Amino acid sequence: MHTSSKLKREFIKKWFKGLQICCSSKKMDVLERKKKIKFCADIAMASAKNATTSWSNAVISDAMKYEENSILMDNLLSHKSRFIPQKTAAVCKMIALHKRFRSKKILKKCCSVAQRAKKTFPPTSNLATYIAKRLVKKRTQVLKRLVPGGEAMDEFSLIKEALDYILSLRVQVDVMRNLVNATEVLNESNSPIVD
Repeated sequence: MHTSSKLKREFIKKWFKGLQICCSSKKMDVLERKKKIKFCADIAMASAKNATTSWSNAVISDAMKYEENSILMDNLLSHKSRFIPQKTAAVCKMIALHKRFRSKKILKKCCSVAQRAKKTFPPTSNLATYIAKRLVKKRTQVLKRLVPGGEAMDEFSLIKEALDYILSLRVQVDVMRNLVNATEVLNESNSPIVD
């Protein structure tokens, strides 16, 4: 587990290195530069976490799919082999659970219309429970889309990874905010004084 200041230092080091690699090679318009800054920030944060989380592995694995990112990935990742997704016991277990879940979904679809109607319209005594479960399910699906690699996680892992991802995003925002503030102070001190 990284302390916040150590994570910030590691993120800044890798982010600046990534920006030098991505932004120095050619002329870019504002939108392209914005995308490169965000991409470098995401990769820097994931590599600063040293692939200790599923979301950081997902970000790095996604970036490694494209050949154009190879120079950046080679320079930012200290040990590239650690970031290659490997099927560990936990991953195999998650895949097996996912396959079992899919099989159950197929079986549910094969049930008769009466059984489906029964599930769709619950008895009024369980209406509050039914609504609460539906809300939790919908919000879980949204969270799975927001967290990188979240689609393959169970609910417990998803919450744990989401919390870590939020903390990492907060570190990114703090670093970027401090950089903007420092830039503003430098610009103010370098501007000529008009009488």
